[in-house]
Amino acid sequence: MKWLCVILTKKIGCHLWALSAMIPKKEGCSLDDVRNSFRNLAKQYHPDSGSITADSATFVQVEEAYRTVLSDVAKKMKSSESEDEEETKFKSKAPQHRQYLSFEGVGFGTPRQRERQYMQFRVDRAAEQVMEYRKQKLESQYAMNTMIAKDIRQSKKVKITQAIDRLVEDLIQESMAKGDFDNLSGKGKPLQKFSYCPHIDPMTHNLNRILIDNGYQPEWILMQKEIRETIEELRKNIVASRNKLGEPMTPCRQKQWSEICEQLIEDIKKLNKRINDFNLIVPILNRQMVHFNADKEIARAQKAYEILMEKTKTIDVDAKENEQEKVEMFRLKSSFLKWINLMLK
Repeated sequence: MKWLCVILTKKIGCHLWALSAMIPKKEGCSLDDVRNSFRNLAKQYHPDSGSITADSATFVQVEEAYRTVLSDVAKKMKSSESEDEEETKFKSKAPQHRQYLSFEGVGFGTPRQRERQYMQFRVDRAAEQVMEYRKQKLESQYAMNTMIAKDIRQSKKVKITQAIDRLVEDLIQESMAKGDFDNLSGKGKPLQKFSYCPHIDPMTHNLNRILIDNGYQPEWILMQKEIRETIEELRKNIVASRNKLGEPMTPCRQKQWSEICEQLIEDIKKLNKRINDFNLIVPILNRQMVHFNADKEIARAQKAYEILMEKTKTIDVDAKENEQEKVEMFRLKSSFLKWINLMLK
């Protein structure tokens, strides 16, 4: 940066004051150099400096010149910063070197090294494409073979079904010719309509109705019946076992009761697994079943035993009272008969 000398001249009387200020004579000076020059001139011309050359008017001119130089420096610095920003902006938009735009951006080093790396990259990519093509070809071939095998199985199934249908039709025609259907109770009458259930598919409902009428039941109904029978049997067995132990509960009887309870817990676990299987196949959500709790079943058996004992005690008391009444009646009858015999004598 070049600085120009600012020469301030003022003519006072016959004297010519020449102020070469603010600017050193050499190029590339900084703001610190300008400030140092201003301080030196201020020491010379400031009214309070006590110098021989002190003059307030001259100091005002020096200060004005200093401010002029600072504003000029600020403008030049601002213009240089804007030029740097524009230069940086253009540099960022400048295209990269030509060699980095070739070889698809693969590799590093010199152009020769990057070319070798690019050739190896192309070889690897071609090998991967060949492997992918072979894989797709094998998958399509396997899918084709699977479809052919599936079609063959389907055609065999259709042939078997058609053969069964023809066999059934031949048997029906043969039975009709023999007159096996003449004695049917519903001959010549319209078919009875099935009951309508809005919550179930009509086809499923009718099929189930036909199966039930002919002695067949769905799997979930049989499983539900089995679960209910099993829990009822377990409840009866544990109540019978508790009744067999009786009172009082000695340590030996308590040990036997603990073993019976452990066996019941194992049976309840197996039954709960059976309930899980049932809930998976039941077609209606509100028909699903919840698990049984072994502790609740044990408490229920204990309560049933207590109720049974109370009934037994009540029956025993009633029996004793009846026996006492019979004894009293017998005594009365015997005393009455004795009195009659005495009266007859």
